Amino acid sequence: MTNDKVSDEQQILKLLEDGDRALMSADVSDLVRIYAEDYVQYDEAGVSSTRQDLIQELTSGKVRFLSMRSTGRRVRLLREDVAIVHGSEDDDIEQEGQRFPVEYIYMDVVMKRSGRWQILASQLARA
Repeated sequence: MTNDKVSDEQQILKLLEDGDRALMSADVSDLVRIYAEDYVQYDEAGVSSTRQDLIQELTSGKVRFLSMRSTGRRVRLLREDVAIVHGSEDDDIEQEGQRFPVEYIYMDVVMKRSGRWQILASQLARA
C-alpha cells in the first residue's frame, strides 16, 4: 500500500470520527464541512434525508445522539478521490423525549472534492 493510500485512509477515518463528534454536539459548521452539500442518506426503512434535514433534526433537538460507538470500520479506496466505508454503530439516541439504543450497519460513500474528503451518501441497515 502506498503512503498516499494510507494517508487517504487516515483522513477518511478522521473525517468519520469528526462526524460522530459533530452529530453528538450538533455542530453545524462541522456538519457542513463533513457532509457534502448534495449528501443523501437512506435509513433502514428506506426513507431518504439530506444534509439540511440532518442539520434541522439535530439543531431543533428532535433527535440527539447521546453516545456513538463505531466498530469495524473498513475503508476501501476505489480511486484516488472515491472510497466506500463499511462499519457498524451502537448508539444511544433521544428522539421526541424518549431515549433508546440503536444498532445498525452502514455503508458511506466518501469523495475528495477540492482536496478534502466529504461524506456523499450513506445507507443504514439494522444489525
